[in-house]
Amino acid sequence: MDTLTIGELSARSGVAPSALRYYEKLGLVHAVRTGGNQRRYERTELRRVAFIRIAQRVGLSLDEIAEALHALPEGRAPTRADWARLSRHWRTRLEEQIDLIKRLRDKLDGCIGCGCLSLKQCALSNPGDALARAGPGPRHLLGDATLRTDGVRGEPGGAGGARRR
Repeated sequence: MDTLTIGELSARSGVAPSALRYYEKLGLVHAVRTGGNQRRYERTELRRVAFIRIAQRVGLSLDEIAEALHALPEGRAPTRADWARLSRHWRTRLEEQIDLIKRLRDKLDGCIGCGCLSLKQCALSNPGDALARAGPGPRHLLGDATLRTDGVRGEPGGAGGARRR
């Protein structure tokens, strides 16, 4: 069996040993132990670590990553078909993430991320922080344009209010 030490896996993957231990604790990667209780990783774990890194870079949570990885087979290296099945399952979630990133890109110059368009327009777009009722975070960027600032579902700003542009 061709195995890697934690240091070798770290060097090859670019992930700190502490992160690898954390991933192992979460069940994202698997190691066997030597007689001296040292971790040894199969080479196939490199693919899992690469998948974790890429998924995190596009903004997916470790819980989402864990759910996906738990769908892969145990005891053997995932095949192309296994990865394709995982990819099909994730397509919708990745499209949602892409849409969010595009909204952020398109509105970044005018939005400070608090849910309004800018400090100058805040009183028009989100008077009294009405969008707080929709939940925490940047509601406009998250696509929550369904809560009007008067508390009624619909366009922000109400019937006579300023509309988000």
